[in-house]
Amino acid sequence: MMNNMPTVTKNLLIINFLAFVATWVLELRGIDLTFLLGLHFFLASDFHFYQFVTYMFLHGGLTHIFFNMFALWMFGSVIERVWGPKKFLFYYICCGVGAGFAQELVQYANYIMSDLAAYQYVNTGTVQMTTDAYINLWTTIGASGAVYAILLAFGMIFPNERLFIIPFPFPIKAKWLVMGYIAIELFSAMSGPGDGVAHMAHLGGMLFGFLLIRYWQNHPDSSQRFGRSRGEEFFANMKRRYDQRQQNRMNAEQPDARRETDEEYNARKRKNQEEVDAILDKIRKSGYDSLTKEEKKKLFDQSRES
Repeated sequence: MMNNMPTVTKNLLIINFLAFVATWVLELRGIDLTFLLGLHFFLASDFHFYQFVTYMFLHGGLTHIFFNMFALWMFGSVIERVWGPKKFLFYYICCGVGAGFAQELVQYANYIMSDLAAYQYVNTGTVQMTTDAYINLWTTIGASGAVYAILLAFGMIFPNERLFIIPFPFPIKAKWLVMGYIAIELFSAMSGPGDGVAHMAHLGGMLFGFLLIRYWQNHPDSSQRFGRSRGEEFFANMKRRYDQRQQNRMNAEQPDARRETDEEYNARKRKNQEEVDAILDKIRKSGYDSLTKEEKKKLFDQSRES
């Protein structure tokens, strides 16, 4: 299974697993890796900028890392095959950092509303400590923000792909799954703190992912630079301009072309969806590299339309 997994997804899984093992081993020796590499509140004395990256490779327990890595494997493998390794890694890191920024903003709002700056000591109910020591406890870890962004990308690229999700006995379209997760995270965040989960970091990762994907859709040239040389970009732009001229010429030669009826439109959409479903099945079975040029173009065109 690991041999068929895309490079970046596989390496991210390995790094996260090694970091989890290192956290457990070093803890036995009295070294708290979470305290060193986890993302602290930016006003705390132990905050460092590198924590915006390192925090997303740490996890708080077996359940935490299992579900994050399972989602990374399930959805990340598909997205990396569609986008390529460079674009996928850029997206993953950016959304993880974005999730960290979102969490920092939420913590800052809590800091202001609690008026902690006015106090030198804080009484937690069980112990009294300095304010600096208290805000140093506000530490975020986990790849959830980046993983939620990958889930969003899957829902935006393959909105009508049907997924079986426990405990539902019927398939759910990816777009409804993403919306459901957003609603759950919003509800959980508004219900108040206390569950130990950084819900706003999850939503922040999805927000950064949405903005990044929309930017790429509106600026396709910037998206295509990932993994392409300048020469390839030049010829790709030449081909697009040629295709556009050909299309304009055909439209000019057929000014009175009959409009497509609703029945014809629906039949064409069904046929396109059947072809895309067949391509997705082929990706799951044999990987993205097994697609022909025509199939890759079909998948790209369909994602643009969605």
